Formats: sequence, structure tokens, C-alpha cells
Amino acid sequence: MRPGALTVGAVYAAALLLSLAAFGTTLWYGVAEPGNALAFGALIVLGELARWGAVPGEREPAPLAAAGALAYALLGTDAGTATTHGVLQIVAVVVAAALAGIVPHLARGRGPDADHLARRVLTVGFAALCFQPLYNSGAVVAYLGEGPAYAFFLLLLLVLTALCDAVLAALVLRARTGFPYGPLLRDELRALLGIGSAVCATGAVMALGVAAAGLWALPVLAVPLLLTQVSFRRYAAVRTVNRQTIASLARATEIAGCTPPGHARRVAALSAAVGRELGLSGADLTVLEYAALMHDIGQLSLVDPVEGGATAVLPAEEQRRIALLGGEVVRRTGVPAAVAVVVERQADPYREQPLPARIVRAVNAYDDLAGDGAGAALEALERLRLGTARDYHPDVVECLARVLARGGAAGVTSAVAG
Repeated sequence: MRPGALTVGAVYAAALLLSLAAFGTTLWYGVAEPGNALAFGALIVLGELARWGAVPGEREPAPLAAAGALAYALLGTDAGTATTHGVLQIVAVVVAAALAGIVPHLARGRGPDADHLARRVLTVGFAALCFQPLYNSGAVVAYLGEGPAYAFFLLLLLVLTALCDAVLAALVLRARTGFPYGPLLRDELRALLGIGSAVCATGAVMALGVAAAGLWALPVLAVPLLLTQVSFRRYAAVRTVNRQTIASLARATEIAGCTPPGHARRVAALSAAVGRELGLSGADLTVLEYAALMHDIGQLSLVDPVEGGATAVLPAEEQRRIALLGGEVVRRTGVPAAVAVVVERQADPYREQPLPARIVRAVNAYDDLAGDGAGAALEALERLRLGTARDYHPDVVECLARVLARGGAAGVTSAVAG
């Protein structure tokens, strides 16, 4: 069994064992404060149902459910009355409500990612374990009181919980893809500044609101996060449309017969994989993917198309001319200027190129030369290695070889997701 599979299996096993222990303990001792459990459970169910419209790869498809789960984990009092539910009951209520909320999605064949569910169980358990024993012992109120210091303490616990979730998410993604851990963790931490910060803030406010005003505070405090979720989904939809527009423009070379079918898509997917292997993330990875999709668009300006669309076999001056034409076309499409720069410089000597241009050049050459069959692919990779004196950067070629050895771009997370 691969080490990555062992890592994912360990995360799933930990979440399953914690859930079973929570259900067993709760069934044995009964549910403390069933009104609180029912109210927060209903909120989590609503949050799971509200994941309609989530795009594939969205980091937090059910923010209201996540905020409700964290609020229940950090609930110390209900309208001034101390609560008595423990860590395991919190986990049991969260898991039961989440399972109830995803049933309609499963019926439609659009069930949530199992990684999200496992992380939800573990992070909620972490938050509850950090808060409930301290609060129930009286240490929190004795040292901090119930004023601003207490609210700051809740926010601090939520920040630690969010960091725990980011570390866990990057660990699982590293296990699944084999990409370097550092860039994956940076992506997850960057995502915390978006919907993640709204989830943490809402979780803290819900816990404080219920402590002061009772359960009636829950529906009032859930509305802002629902509106934030709608706005975030619209923003994600706009980004998806932008990417689809760029992909459609990239297909123009295939429709015109300038490049083989699927060439731009293959180069983009493989470039994104190599970029992650080399440590690119966030906006840099998005620029790389867009440039890889549009790297051949300069061929539309040629009077005579290149045979087979294989620019890698052309003389250096002809490659540079096509790259400059492509950059000029890209500048007129409205995409970021950095994309045009990568397209323009893809034919320069690698010592003068930015890293994204080095990647696009090497991956494009590989796809041009590989053809069909393992023998052709190995021969293409060998030709790239022979060209590392001037044309292709050695580190890029070796990263490409590692990505191909792991199965190419299969399983690559889109650079624009989330």
C-alpha cells in the first residue's frame, strides 16, 4: 500500500473511531440538554442542505454547517445557564446532523467529499476538546471572566482549529497527489482569509449569542453567513465562467486545425501538475494554467499552419515569432497581463524565462513529441533531457518526469478551484 493511501486511511480511521465512540457514549448516557442538541443539529442540517450550487473542489461547501458545528463545540452557557454536554456528545450531534443533511445530495448522486466529512469530525472534536474541559472546570471564567477576554479566547481557539483543519487538508491532498506539502499548506492558509474567516467569526458570535440570549440567537446570526455564502457562490461562478471562456478561446486552435484535439487541455493540466511540484500556488498557478491553455493561440495568425501543430520542431526564430503573435492576441482578450508575458516568453532561452514560461515550454514540447505509446513518451522525455543545455530547464524536465511517473496530471486539483 502506498504511503499516501496509508495517510488518508489513517485520517478516515481516526474520524470513524471518534464518531463511533461519540455515538456509543451518547447512546449509553443519553443526550444532555436535548433542546440545545436539536437546535444546533437543525442548524447543521440546514447548512448541509444549503450546499446546493457548490462548485467541484470548493474548500468549504457548507459554511453554515461548519459554523454551527464550531459554535456547538464552543458553547458554555445557554442564556446564562451552564451547559453539561461533553466532547463526545458534540461530535455525535455534528456527525448525525451532517449525515442527515447530505442524504438529499447522495440521492442525486452529488454527495460531499469524504475528505471534508472526516476533517469536520476531527476539527470539531479538536475544538471541543480544547474548550469544554477548561470551561467545565471553571478555569476559563475564573481567569478570563465573561467579557472581552472570553470572546478573544473563543476566537483564539477558532483560529487554532482553522489552522488544524488547514494542516489536515494539506496533509490529505499531499497524500493523494504527491505534491510538495509547503505550497499546498500555503493554499489552505490563504483560503482561511476568505470564507474560512467568515465561518470562524460566525461560530464565535453564535456561541456568544446563545450564551447571552439563548437559542433564538441562532436563526438571526445564521442569516449573514447565508448571504455571504450566496455572494461567494456568485463570485466562484464568475471565476468558473472566466476559465471556461479562456478554455473556449484555447480550443479555437483545435477548431481551426492548427493543433491536435485536446492538446491545450493536456498541456494545461500537466503544466499545473508540474507547477505544483515546483512550489507554485495561488495566483501564480492560475496564471500558469491560463497561459498553458492559450500557449498556441499565436498559430491563428499564421498564413500556413504548422504541420501537426507541433511548434517544438520548428526553428527557434519561428517559435519566437509565434509566441510573440500569441502574446499580442492574449493581450486583447482581457486576461491578466502576466498570462500574455508567459505566452510571449515561452520560446526564449530558458535562462531568460520566468518559471511559468519554462514549464509551458517543456510541457508543450513533451506533448508535441510524445505521440501515442509508452515508447514515444519515453523518447520525448529523453529528447527534453538532451535539450537541457539551452532549450529546457533541467529542474522542470525532472519535475515533469516525476509527475509522469506518478500518472501524469490525473487527480490534479484545478488551479482556480476555491
